[in-house]
Amino acid sequence: MSLSQVDIEKVKHLHDVGSAQAYLFSQIPSSSLLVKALDYSKDAHISQVRKSGEPYIIHPILVASIVASITNDESMVIAALLHDVVEDTEINIDEISQLFGPDVAHLVEGLTKIDIIRDSELVPSASNEKLIVSALSFRKMLLASIEDVRVLVVKLCDRLHNMLTLDALPNHKQQRIAEETLVVYAPIAHRLGISFLKNILEDLSFSYLFKEEKHHIDNYLDTNYHAMEMKLNEFRESITNLLIKNGFHDDFEILSRVKHRYSIYLKMQRKGVSIDEVLDLLAVRILTSDAVKCYNILGLIHLHFQPLSSRFKDYIAVAKDNGYQTIHTTVFHNTAIFEVQIRTFDMHKTAELGVAAHWKYKSGGNNDIKLDWLHNLQYQNESVEDFYTLIKNDLYSEDISVFSPTGDAFTLPRGAVVLDFAYAVHTAVGNKADSCLVNKTKASLLSELSNGDIVKINLADEIITRCSWIDAVKTSKATSNMRLNCNARIREINAKTSVLIVSTAMGLKPSRIEEWFESSMCEGRSNIPCDIEHFRTVIGKYVADISKNNRFSRFLSRHRFKLKSKVISGLEVFSVSNVNDVVFDYCCHPKSGDEIMAFVEKSKVHVHHKMCSHAYKKLEEKNPMVFIRWKKENNYHYSLIASLHNEKGALANFLTYLVKLNIDISSIELGKDTVDYVKYCELGFESKESDINALRTKLESKIKVIHIIRTDDAYR
Repeated sequence: MSLSQVDIEKVKHLHDVGSAQAYLFSQIPSSSLLVKALDYSKDAHISQVRKSGEPYIIHPILVASIVASITNDESMVIAALLHDVVEDTEINIDEISQLFGPDVAHLVEGLTKIDIIRDSELVPSASNEKLIVSALSFRKMLLASIEDVRVLVVKLCDRLHNMLTLDALPNHKQQRIAEETLVVYAPIAHRLGISFLKNILEDLSFSYLFKEEKHHIDNYLDTNYHAMEMKLNEFRESITNLLIKNGFHDDFEILSRVKHRYSIYLKMQRKGVSIDEVLDLLAVRILTSDAVKCYNILGLIHLHFQPLSSRFKDYIAVAKDNGYQTIHTTVFHNTAIFEVQIRTFDMHKTAELGVAAHWKYKSGGNNDIKLDWLHNLQYQNESVEDFYTLIKNDLYSEDISVFSPTGDAFTLPRGAVVLDFAYAVHTAVGNKADSCLVNKTKASLLSELSNGDIVKINLADEIITRCSWIDAVKTSKATSNMRLNCNARIREINAKTSVLIVSTAMGLKPSRIEEWFESSMCEGRSNIPCDIEHFRTVIGKYVADISKNNRFSRFLSRHRFKLKSKVISGLEVFSVSNVNDVVFDYCCHPKSGDEIMAFVEKSKVHVHHKMCSHAYKKLEEKNPMVFIRWKKENNYHYSLIASLHNEKGALANFLTYLVKLNIDISSIELGKDTVDYVKYCELGFESKESDINALRTKLESKIKVIHIIRTDDAYR
């Protein structure tokens, strides 16, 4: 169905033309046109070699092999064989069309066009400019330029093989290409629904960009490999027995997996947690024949394994925009937490191959998924909200009694875990709980307790913050105290941030501001990064304090400390200096509404999640910071294509009408039909109206709307 890890390793280690050809024809049946394309590509690249020294032709052959592994579309495979011919040789598109037909020529032309866009838009690898900025610009141009989604699929396969052979390049190019892959190609694979490609591209990029972090995760997974495999096998066996007992026989299959590396890393960054606290590290996937059986299986799972109510998602009832359909739930089993995914066999094909599933498993229709897909992809949100909260917090009404080693009894709700018991003993015990024994056997702090269990808690020296475990505990005492610890962590970060945003605004060393905070007993330090009025008050107080000292009168006369506000991409930045751009660094991906902080380099602001470990290092290094917040007043971004009435002055009248609607125009393009009047116009604009249908109704009273969409995207 898709490339397995074994196949990926095989592709990576094919270094001669004969082996590459054999592998290609193991993925797709030979045909006269395919052989012709192979020979043609060989001739075109006959004198070329890659940086590794091996014949260049091996690259297009293996790209074609990867394409063939995910689609039966021969045109796509041939286009993969020829994808570098036009760019690297004297051959043109017309010759490709004559020899291999217009469909292949169309795909090759699209692939060549991507490379032209990339070369002109991406900054040189030697540049000090942040690659992420130009990469996001490239992504925007790419999605706006491609007319056939198949071109993107071939390009993703091309990038995958480039990533597999990246070792041949110098370190600075490895970094640049890996960054580009992470911020451009992996998100495109995600939006196309091709999950196996997304995961491989992310992990390959991760290995070049964050070597230390990957080494840490690899060590953990290698050390705990057998224990995790045993847990997964035991859980799979329990589910298998449960399903067979309840009438399922030959109509289900159970797969298991450990979360892929980059996904583990992102979860650790976003939540500010260790790998031990990643709740969906282990997962099983149950495949069955139809959707109704998916819900039957869900019922059996929830009746026999305690679910975490906050981690239930039904993407079968309401599918994701890219066609993904699966039920997600998370349950406890013995000493571990497992994510359980339930889907049909057809849904599994779509989840693995996304748009390519339409070509591999359905007859015809190669050209029926075009620009509409890209419109959806371009403006799709990064995350999908939970659609249902169908599970009660407690499936059972009765309580259980659990005992301390000294025989003290504690009453807990059924479904409570060891950490709930620790907080029931004492708040300090819960805060410092490090490990435990249940009935004299080592267990996880998230192990579900049973009636009569005897529990011993081992303590750490310091409080352990576990923000991602809040939804895993059952009792309000555990929840509230864990939340208090997380809030304390945020306050600590805010206190450090307050020094840096004040020192940056004042143009002083952070040590000087710290001394003043201590001497003036400045109140509410941790509120400075959250409350702009308090920030202004603090600056005013500092100016008033130092103005009492005549030595600083010259300093005050030279400096103005007026904070200027600037709104960019849904964020409001307050700074005394000019801010030209706001970018989201790819280490933590904060989402709208998340706790954020921002560092400033020259006139560019870099936004991080407050729990991001990389951002915390910058805090410790005392890098300059600015005040930032999500813009509360929403301005919604739209793109409109309209047809004007056939009369002079129509455009002027329409623009006047837009002013009355309080619409702010950001761009306009005109298409002239005759010398007398403008027939079509394309507008980019902002409006406070969030309802696109209501806005369309207002616009259509004055003009014919051809096409209107929301273009909001915090990461563009």
